[in-house]
Amino acid sequence: MKLGCSFATSLATPEHIRIAEELGYERALCYDSPALYPDVWMALYRAAELTDRIVLGTGVLIPALRHPMVTASAITTLVSAVGEDRVMVGVGSGFTGRMAMGKPAMRWAEVKHYIEVVQALLRGERAEWDGAIMQVIHPDERFGPGPVSVAWGVAGEGPMGTRVARDVGAELFRISAPEPGFDDQMMIVSGTVLDEGEDPGSPRVIDAAGGYAALFLHWAVEHDQIDVLLGEAGHVWAAAYDHIPKDVRHLAMHDRHVVGVNDIDRPFVNGAVVTASGAALTAKDWRARIDQFEEAGVSYLHYQPAGSDIPRELEAVAAVFRS
Repeated sequence: MKLGCSFATSLATPEHIRIAEELGYERALCYDSPALYPDVWMALYRAAELTDRIVLGTGVLIPALRHPMVTASAITTLVSAVGEDRVMVGVGSGFTGRMAMGKPAMRWAEVKHYIEVVQALLRGERAEWDGAIMQVIHPDERFGPGPVSVAWGVAGEGPMGTRVARDVGAELFRISAPEPGFDDQMMIVSGTVLDEGEDPGSPRVIDAAGGYAALFLHWAVEHDQIDVLLGEAGHVWAAAYDHIPKDVRHLAMHDRHVVGVNDIDRPFVNGAVVTASGAALTAKDWRARIDQFEEAGVSYLHYQPAGSDIPRELEAVAAVFRS
């Protein structure tokens, strides 16, 4: 199993990717949520200028946000900087990338069609989109390489997303648990490594891991799964958002998504909640978790750091991974 990292893209992410490469991370993927974070492709290109070997990519791109020709052009531009072997394109149906703008996730048939169109464009083929035929017609190598072949990933938690990953020859990205029988898959984890004797409710831990704990509420509310994930306590927490009009409630719910704890969530995010979410573990418990993923056949463990000291979080997880 290899170690990678995923980032809620910030202006500091290129430098954090440089640090991750020095720490031995082999892949860095950046989230594409433009309502929350700066442009993912610009951040990746800046990271390309600072690094030598780490694989760079989206984790994940949301098709509804970008025309397939625009995506094909962005991919070829990144490939021109680092080569095909250092580029990966992860695609998903949309959690924060869509829902932070008040829209539901895309249908998987749409996601699959989008990937197939972009792949065709990268091969230099003609493809139909929105009733018209298009093709990448860069005049020569001054305008970009081609044809291009890069690695693909699909973020799919259910059977439909898993099927799309198989159909388009992509790695499967997971958050909940590994998918049995899928040969090439990545697990995304977040949280912090506790110092010896550290209180899970300390300001440092809440800063680094509280956003991941709050993610469970955000996902449960947006997917109508509060009873399944959180029970009655989840309903009390969700009710704290009831005073906000429904047409703008998503703006408050996704405020500081996975990078911190917003003001509404803060009274509910304490040491017990962080511990229950698995976001604050000792080095020993992190090692056991990593071993479980490796035994399940996971190809890549991707760690998403958060908080005000990203280098500390990257270093702590890398140390446990090497132990």
